[in-house]
Amino acid sequence: MKKIDLHIPYLGKKEIKYLIQAINKNELTFGKNLNKFKKKILNFTKSKYAASVNSGTSAIFLSLKAIGVKANDEVIVPSLTFVATINSIIYANAAPIFIDVDKYCNIDVNKVIEFLQKHTFQKKGYTFNKKTKKKISCLIIVNTFGNMANISNKLVKLCKEKKIKILEDAAESFGSYYKADNSTKKHSGTLGDIGCFSFNGNKIITSAGGGVVVSNKREYIKKINYLANQAKENSIEFIHNEIGYNHRLSNIHASIGLAQIENIKYILEKKKRIHGFYLNDIKEINGLEMLVSPDYSISNYWLNIIKINKNYKYTKNILLKKLNKLNIQARPIWIPNHLQKPYLKFQKFKIRMTNIIYKNYLCLPSSPGLKKEQINSITKALR
Repeated sequence: MKKIDLHIPYLGKKEIKYLIQAINKNELTFGKNLNKFKKKILNFTKSKYAASVNSGTSAIFLSLKAIGVKANDEVIVPSLTFVATINSIIYANAAPIFIDVDKYCNIDVNKVIEFLQKHTFQKKGYTFNKKTKKKISCLIIVNTFGNMANISNKLVKLCKEKKIKILEDAAESFGSYYKADNSTKKHSGTLGDIGCFSFNGNKIITSAGGGVVVSNKREYIKKINYLANQAKENSIEFIHNEIGYNHRLSNIHASIGLAQIENIKYILEKKKRIHGFYLNDIKEINGLEMLVSPDYSISNYWLNIIKINKNYKYTKNILLKKLNKLNIQARPIWIPNHLQKPYLKFQKFKIRMTNIIYKNYLCLPSSPGLKKEQINSITKALR
């Protein structure tokens, strides 16, 4: 069988067109496509302000700096996420507090609320961890595999009372929505104080590496733009009053991203159709079940995940090896971060579902260009 990749970009004709335009105009680092890309993101997400950066990791790191996370602060975060989320906390010289996830692979909001109510105290208006006595300044909510986390009004209100900022890691959920009520929907990344997107090569749309931060608070975006461009106070005399970073997005990358976002609705339709095909086939296989979207949200179906139960013939690891031998690039869920060597020393709270998911869930090929015949081959192998 010809190799079926886990997730590769869906490319049209405009990517080459916009790249050639940028090169012909000698607009490599800065250029018009950069601003056009940001405007498209603002229009699509219904956000007020946006900053473009060179990766989703930079987006999270700079956002932590912008919202006021200081050295020795603590950040509440799910253990089940790509390691970049946790690395960004360490880059900011802060420490993670690992929380469990729910059955949808998103942070368990009830456990977050329990932790904040029973295991913290307030002093001078701020919230501190009873165990470590350190200030908790941020909660990172990760929308995993395209599914939206359940950011409840109760959680938002509690965080405001405790002066804890909410950072939404929406790296995998561009095009996913939270259903606020029957007539209103809110795009991922817009429910907290600040939201971060990744446009890496494996995401639903790509700029071949890049990220964007959105917020309705202008001061956050202003700070991110400042830090991402080497913290220049004066670009002529090169005055720098803070330590800055070279984290900006180039016009070349934005040219690819612009072409991609102009095709986003078509890509989302294809992803929904692919999920439907999988759903229809997998339900006929004893011992396997598809991970579906929670009813309070609309998923972009970035990756399709199967849950393996005791009725299936093989364990996750054996199934993974068999699929890869057939040139089907399946992938395990990330090893939970509270079990990763660099992060063993950090606090964890009531982690149970995270370990179950790691043991029994598997990612299937989900590229936007995946054909029905390829899905048939995959599900036939599973059967």
